[in-house]
Amino acid sequence: MARASVCNPDRYSAIISCSQNRSFSIGDSSTQVVNGAVYKLQHDVLKDFEPVALLVSNPYLVVARKTMPANDLKGLIAWLKANPGNALVGTSGVGSPPHLGGVLLQNATATRMQFVPYRGGGPYMQDLVAGQIDMAIDNPANSLPQVRAGTIKAYAVTAKSRMAAAPDIPTVDEAGLPGLYFSNWKALWAPARTPKDVIARLNGAAVAALADKTVRARLADLGQEIYPRDQQTPEALAVYQKAEIEKWWPIIKAANIKVE
Repeated sequence: MARASVCNPDRYSAIISCSQNRSFSIGDSSTQVVNGAVYKLQHDVLKDFEPVALLVSNPYLVVARKTMPANDLKGLIAWLKANPGNALVGTSGVGSPPHLGGVLLQNATATRMQFVPYRGGGPYMQDLVAGQIDMAIDNPANSLPQVRAGTIKAYAVTAKSRMAAAPDIPTVDEAGLPGLYFSNWKALWAPARTPKDVIARLNGAAVAALADKTVRARLADLGQEIYPRDQQTPEALAVYQKAEIEKWWPIIKAANIKVE
């Protein structure tokens, strides 16, 4: 699989495909869903791409500083309610997955938080370890090393099932906040009007790669969950992307998340 050529690249649109050179791209929920709500794009996230295959889902972790008095997710929610507007939540920028995860948690718990934007997950993790901020909805690849080292607390994984890479961390359902599912999923697209036979060949290559034992083991180590075979089709990706847009665009607009 190849990475797309980039038209007018910037840090927020790293996978935009150029249909004139027939490139294809690996995008994620940020590039193919969120960007359509927070930016004035020169392309349509649905009409300008042909779905190829839904690849992996990257559920996030609800984590907090080591000195947070709460020892479980219910306790954390109680602490948030007792400290309205005071919790400092690290994000990797406006509209980033940690930011959206925090908004989702805030909405689900009727709490108020202060979102603190950083230049990436590394910087806010440093401050979380140092106790300079209170919590984050974080990528496991970023936070698991610190959880294992005992320098931060982990309360739940934002998925229906526990992660293979961290089976001791409960799901949000188990921890007391059912249905708070959040992930940064990844998929493969081709430019609009790519012939169906080309789409089929690309899909076959993607499905074969995801079935490889070495690939599956490596993805599991990174906290990536591979979608079931029946969800790896172009049709399933099209349905899923549309459903994600219908879910997230109203949330993003209600929270007035914009990037000028």
